[in-house]
Amino acid sequence: MSTNSRNANPVHWANRMISEPYYLLHLLAFFFYIPVRCAAAHVFSPVRSAHLLHREIQALLGFCVLAAIKVVRTESWEAFIADTLFFAKIFLAAIALVVDYRLALWYALAFLVIYIISQQPAYGGLGTCSQLTPLQLETLLTEGNTSKFWMVEFRSLSISNCILSSSFFPELSITFSTKNLFFGTVDLGLFPNAAEKLGINLESLHQLPTYILFHDGAMIKRLPEVDSEAQLFDSPVSKKLLCRHFELDKILLDYINGK
Repeated sequence: MSTNSRNANPVHWANRMISEPYYLLHLLAFFFYIPVRCAAAHVFSPVRSAHLLHREIQALLGFCVLAAIKVVRTESWEAFIADTLFFAKIFLAAIALVVDYRLALWYALAFLVIYIISQQPAYGGLGTCSQLTPLQLETLLTEGNTSKFWMVEFRSLSISNCILSSSFFPELSITFSTKNLFFGTVDLGLFPNAAEKLGINLESLHQLPTYILFHDGAMIKRLPEVDSEAQLFDSPVSKKLLCRHFELDKILLDYINGK
């Protein structure tokens, strides 16, 4: 994960856990296991209690190993939390099945309801990005100083891929924004009619988020790319991939060197 994400204020994350329905409902579902476990301890035989404790320890160790792997490999807290919650739900459902199959069914139903009624919140920071409408973007590209670069993220926060990668673009904007390179975001969930003009198919989950670099008012690079047969290269989005694909380091160095 990024340095900014790792150094996030714990109080901020605690507030989000309480205020966001997605996190709050998951916490309530997980804590519900505590009174159930205490009640089961008084009902189960010593042999069955020991078996349940053994399975709980196995599940906890397995969860900790997977979480440790993810915290090293994942670039954003949003993706890390999504993955660890997924692992936690699997392990909890498996433990609930050891306790009683009806408890496992209850958890399956509870997690399904949470999935339907709530959504993981996206990264809240904007960095130096400008939130644009399609009309504002068109005006900037046609009437503004076209010699400048504009890197634009087209996303929809109703799609999980956009939520998981929502911190990448703001963090890149903090690092690479100059008087020659600007960053902006367009929410195609609010302006779906603009997608067709950009060659983005909103029905395909693999096309969002889409990143486009404009120069002299024209598109010069985009990600994901489309080959001659209109098939998308489905590469996982990361800050390193965006930096390499759009040569942001080169644009920054050219600006510093006055080119």
